[in-house]
Amino acid sequence: MHNCAWIALMPALMLSISLVGRQGSSAGEVPAQTGFLYRTLTFQAQTYAYCVYVPPEYTPAKPWPVILFLHGSGERGTDGFLQTDVGIGRALRRNRRLIPAIVVMPQCHPDQSWVGPMGEIALRCLEDASRDYHLDPERLYLTGLSMGGQGVWHLAANLPHRFAALVVICGFAEMGESTGLAGKLADRLTDVPIWCFHGQQDSNVPVEKSREMVEAIQRAGGNIQYTEFKDGNHFIWDRVYENPELWKWLLAQKNPAGKAGSQPDDRHGMEKGDRGR
Repeated sequence: MHNCAWIALMPALMLSISLVGRQGSSAGEVPAQTGFLYRTLTFQAQTYAYCVYVPPEYTPAKPWPVILFLHGSGERGTDGFLQTDVGIGRALRRNRRLIPAIVVMPQCHPDQSWVGPMGEIALRCLEDASRDYHLDPERLYLTGLSMGGQGVWHLAANLPHRFAALVVICGFAEMGESTGLAGKLADRLTDVPIWCFHGQQDSNVPVEKSREMVEAIQRAGGNIQYTEFKDGNHFIWDRVYENPELWKWLLAQKNPAGKAGSQPDDRHGMEKGDRGR
């Protein structure tokens, strides 16, 4: 899909996120709800259910780091909670203290991917959450696994100065034969710190897909580190998200440009990409 209308909407959308994120709740307000919270968003007469995790320690007196999590193909649906069972949601349930952040978990609708209109919905979920919670625009992080990893590469390339850091697990620029899209994405990802993970034994998304992106970003002069698990299959996300070193690294990244928002650029056709795994 080329020149999608959703790309043109992102500048205003991300600006509103940064502006709302600078505001905290007033003293004396009812304490905010915490935990895994079911929420809905209505856009163009369609309702999208999603989940926000808010730490029990949350206080509006300070801005909080926020993580946007994009799930894989197996969690697509409309219930709003299935995506919390895999990946970062599971890690939060096992040891929430590892991740002292607000986590926004949109849910991709069936037969769609994060490349295209559902990418906009993910951003709108983030904006919606920012109306009720004091988010730090300098500490906005993006992570995803499998199909969600594809979404991270594409969304971050369209908003190259918006995220403080990226974590990509068994992702890909495109499935099937390479058309050079990885290099086009890489040119837009040179200014954001990235940690990429893949398992050598992955039979769902070939490990060469991450190697291709990593090599392209390195050639472009980007800041990327890569961990490849020799014994790892496709389902490596538990060992990634439950690693304390990942969260120490991620939450230490800051993006001063985040307050100013970002201007996406579709001249390379970043929205193009086949459906993920």
